[in-house]
Amino acid sequence: HRFYAHQPDLNYANPRVRTAMRRVVDFWLRMGVDGLRLDAVPYLFEREGTTGENLPQTHAALRQLRRHIDQHFPARMLLAEANQWPEDAVAYFGKGDECHMAFHFPLMPRLFMALRREDRFPILDILAQTPPIPETAQWALFLRNHDELTLEMVTDTEPVYMYRAYARDETARINLGIRRRLAPLLHNDRRKIELLNGLLCSLPGTPVLYYGDEIGMGDNVFLGDRNGVRTPMQWSADRNAGFSRANPQQLYLPLIMDHEYHHETIHVEAQQSNPSSLLSWMKRLLALRKRYPVFGRGQITFLHPDNRKVLAFLRHDEQTAILVVANLSRFAQHVELDLAEFAGRSPVELFGRAAFPALGEQSYPLTLAPHTFYWFALEPQPVEQPTAEQPTPTIIWHGAWEELVRGDGRAALEDALPAYFMERNWFFGKQQIILDTAIQERIPVPIGDRQAYLAIVRVQFADDEPQVYLVPLACVAGKAAQKLVENSPHAVIARLQTGDGDDQGVLYDAMWDEDFATALLDAVLKGRKFRGISGVVTATARAKLQVRGKTKRSAPSITTLHATHNNTAIIYGEQFILKLIRCLDDGVNPELEIGTFLTEHGFPQSPTVLGSMSYQQSQHAPSTLAILQPFIPNRGEVWETMQAQLADYFARAAGSALGEDDGPVTAAALLELADQPPSDAVRQQIGPFLERAQLLGQRTAELHLALASGAEEAEFAPQPFTSLYQRALYQSLRSLISQVFDDLRKREQTLSKDIQRQIRAVLDGEQQILERCKAVTAHKIDAMRIRCHGDYHLGQVLDTGDDFVIFDFEGESRRPVLERQLKRAAFEDVAAILRSIYAVTAAYAERDADRDWPQGEALDQWTRAWIRWVSAAFIRGYLQTADIAPFVPQARADQILLLDALLIEKTIDALDRQLREAPERVPGALKQLCAVLGSEAERSVGK
Repeated sequence: HRFYAHQPDLNYANPRVRTAMRRVVDFWLRMGVDGLRLDAVPYLFEREGTTGENLPQTHAALRQLRRHIDQHFPARMLLAEANQWPEDAVAYFGKGDECHMAFHFPLMPRLFMALRREDRFPILDILAQTPPIPETAQWALFLRNHDELTLEMVTDTEPVYMYRAYARDETARINLGIRRRLAPLLHNDRRKIELLNGLLCSLPGTPVLYYGDEIGMGDNVFLGDRNGVRTPMQWSADRNAGFSRANPQQLYLPLIMDHEYHHETIHVEAQQSNPSSLLSWMKRLLALRKRYPVFGRGQITFLHPDNRKVLAFLRHDEQTAILVVANLSRFAQHVELDLAEFAGRSPVELFGRAAFPALGEQSYPLTLAPHTFYWFALEPQPVEQPTAEQPTPTIIWHGAWEELVRGDGRAALEDALPAYFMERNWFFGKQQIILDTAIQERIPVPIGDRQAYLAIVRVQFADDEPQVYLVPLACVAGKAAQKLVENSPHAVIARLQTGDGDDQGVLYDAMWDEDFATALLDAVLKGRKFRGISGVVTATARAKLQVRGKTKRSAPSITTLHATHNNTAIIYGEQFILKLIRCLDDGVNPELEIGTFLTEHGFPQSPTVLGSMSYQQSQHAPSTLAILQPFIPNRGEVWETMQAQLADYFARAAGSALGEDDGPVTAAALLELADQPPSDAVRQQIGPFLERAQLLGQRTAELHLALASGAEEAEFAPQPFTSLYQRALYQSLRSLISQVFDDLRKREQTLSKDIQRQIRAVLDGEQQILERCKAVTAHKIDAMRIRCHGDYHLGQVLDTGDDFVIFDFEGESRRPVLERQLKRAAFEDVAAILRSIYAVTAAYAERDADRDWPQGEALDQWTRAWIRWVSAAFIRGYLQTADIAPFVPQARADQILLLDALLIEKTIDALDRQLREAPERVPGALKQLCAVLGSEAERSVGK
């Protein structure tokens, strides 16, 4: 075609021309191009006495070209640019044998017209005139393109309106349209930009974005012709906006210099690092649309509420119904929608997964902010059913499994991961609504003649900060897959099948693969590196281990621990244990940091750090992935060995009278009891664990002394208590109490009457608890803050028979690394162990209360006696060893108020976890809180 003198005028009636052009098409398709836009396709041929538009020869040539492409280049597409009314443009789909797609030109100006008029009619009107298209065809919808905003497909008067609304400056007008990019056209109004893109992605068809509109690029209407919207893409603030390294004067078109859209301000690099940028929002919009195929292929049904400023329609198919509601007005609007056919369903807003009130037979009211839109999935209300094991996801896939990690199949794998995460102890988002799961890095790890990957997965939640997880991935097929499913079903992430239902294998967590486990150990021993897309995994070993690794090469037996801890550990015989960190964060993991410090300072009661693996990405602090330590022979964790002692204790108690009174377990009472050496009767009642508890207190104090010895190292140098720190301690307590007690109020009516009575007793005392905690701010405490264990309890201490080994210095994994590295009161670890002693003892007594033990009130008294004397023995061992250490307040009054506040904090924090993760344990947590608070609270609970 030739609209201008500088454009080619090809004679398609000449077979040699068509053959030559087919060679051009073949060249680009062989180069890997996915599709071709057929420019001004209605004008390929000319005939005297006609405009040359829509000639039969054109359609015949298109069918011939389509056959050629389908035969030689499957999975490629042709896009027709036919600036015509929809009833004419639809001819270029043929019977599904011409173009795969065609631009819907008349819709574009009507979107802008509806927005400006604040009236949905222009959109409804043009879509009502759009005829059906073949099943294999699709409309291409767009807001802007490389040409002007064409006003050819409008009435005679509408161009005048559009010029007045969007192009008062005549320089912006050209031919039959307006030459502006999207952002300047909408006066850089973010709400309008989002609204139009939201409509573009929800109307029937495939959205087409013109480059630059995704970042809000400006234009230059003074460049002439249509060059004002064809300026170089703005990638960064570098030379030529990152578009080219050429001399700026050699660029075909200059960069945007307008102050509002300057290329040094508006560019991809800046917006990629800003989660609130237009680019980030557009990515979320497109990702959400891709998750719901109904947007692309579903039917559309328009609703007709009285308020014409609101556009509402349903996109639906046999499985899914999505309600789209858009406010075209610059003011807030109210609308009532007739959704009676969906009565009983709940609208769930797709961006945040927030559930709205269920639909009924009456009109459904909604209030919309100015220029905003909603996407609601109309979901059946969930039916309460007994918890059942979820079926393993199945991924339909035909290619190599590696493409699920690194290629086109990644979206299918990302959709399967949430189901796997929900069954894992190390996943902290079980109570959250997952919005998105994205593999943001994959690092290949060779395992023999196979390949595994370390996948770094970012999980986005509706009501919480994103979390990043490490998931090793591998795949097996045939008998190996069957064996894996039988022996390690918990490791299976997804089954792979062809479209015909034939099994292709099993995708699984490679931590249960012995070859992968061996590869990780070998990487640490040899200091290997593995490169990913944007970062490097580096394995390092301490010098002594490198020598050991060269001399000791016998293959150890390998066991992966399927336990309740927050990470996954591999045991290599009785030589090593490798801990894989699951929840990642920038910075050195505290377990590696503290473990290395204690190793270098010769603290014998913690595992030595032998090596580690870390991931380093440019401009980010390294993230710890794994830690290698020696295997320590042991009798189990102390919470297990203490339960064995408890069994003997309660057996001795049967038929015996309690030799000591069962006093309170408040901080003040336990500190007072620690000053009293236990009587012979107590020693006989409690048994040998009394001395073990005192030894544990001694080892805990020695740990704190070691951690406080690093005055020359900034990360470990003790810091003094300050009024600011003490106020912050109280404020965090206040926030925790407010949050947990609000949760209790919400759940109170869903629990039994007995538990409701306990909850009410606690809630009634909220103000008194706050006042008691505030005492920690009354005056400055004379003590130092140090690095602590951070997540100390009886499950973090190994019983070696004659001593203890304290491990797992990671802190609370769900908290950021920077928070876990803060220096705190050493009494935090003391309070944590006291809470753990109470919790383990009370839970054990209640669980096995049907044995030949004391019953009722007598059992409570014997339980309390154990808790009091074992706790006092622990405190005695701690204070005697720490003595006048600077991290211990020397005034008894300060010890009481600090330990009291921290014991309340640990107990309420445990109550919070039980509310979220184990509601059946809430009564025990409430009982412990009342015990920590003192006799008045306990009496209230006992009523």
